[in-house]
Amino acid sequence: MEETRIARNIMSETPGPARPNASGALGSLVATARTVVDVDRVDFYYRASKALHCINLKIPEKRVTAFIGPSGCGKSTLLRCFNRMNDLIDGARVTAGEVRIDGVNINSSDVDVTELRKRVGMVFQKSNPFPKSIYENIAYGLRIAGVRDTQRIDETVEASLTSAALWDEVKDRLRKSALGLSGGQQQRLCIARAIAAKPEIILMDEPCSALDPIATAKVEELIDLLKERYTIVIVTHNMQQATRCSDFTAFFYLGRLIEFDRTEKIFSNPVQKQTEDYISGRFG
Repeated sequence: MEETRIARNIMSETPGPARPNASGALGSLVATARTVVDVDRVDFYYRASKALHCINLKIPEKRVTAFIGPSGCGKSTLLRCFNRMNDLIDGARVTAGEVRIDGVNINSSDVDVTELRKRVGMVFQKSNPFPKSIYENIAYGLRIAGVRDTQRIDETVEASLTSAALWDEVKDRLRKSALGLSGGQQQRLCIARAIAAKPEIILMDEPCSALDPIATAKVEELIDLLKERYTIVIVTHNMQQATRCSDFTAFFYLGRLIEFDRTEKIFSNPVQKQTEDYISGRFG
């Protein structure tokens, strides 16, 4: 079959990091924006299985970067490297290279993982509101951090829900259970909860995969607004979503970064044939 032939051709190519694009070395793609996350020759293993192969990637500040590629290609693994969520998986580890945020190697032994996860917020594939009120979903993290000032908590709840384009929809039922919200509202609540911690980076792992088209459109509009203040990295299987939401796109296959460029160029004139085959639907 055609899909099998394409996959075989890709697997037979010489392994290695993504090659420079037509616009020059990978690093030059984001020369006009400050690099926030610098992935430098990273190898990653789940026990004996190698999941990422010598990944080199620079994530620019206050832009949306999309990770695309077939299931199991390493997109979510790399995303979770940015806030060390992989630490929670037994046997998962970076074995070579560095992930640097603002120049600091986040896998260094002196890095406070709790503080790292405050700076790098996470929105998961399935919305996961706490079984608490809408208000307490936002306030909970502040209370855990030791904030006791009611006025400050109130202000943060309102500001976070406003930033997540949810305040007008829920302001009259803040004390009601968050589980009573629609799926799209729950996902925006989770985004608001992440914002409340005042992160610099927001990671989104297929945030719209379980949502209907209307809810998806609202989340995408929200992403466009949030990038004015936050650096956003999103994993998506939806090619149209990548084109609508992102400024840069990275295509992964079999744990390797195949191509990274401006989204417009990736989808209109990719350098690598593997990229063209994937976005055109010939495999994946």
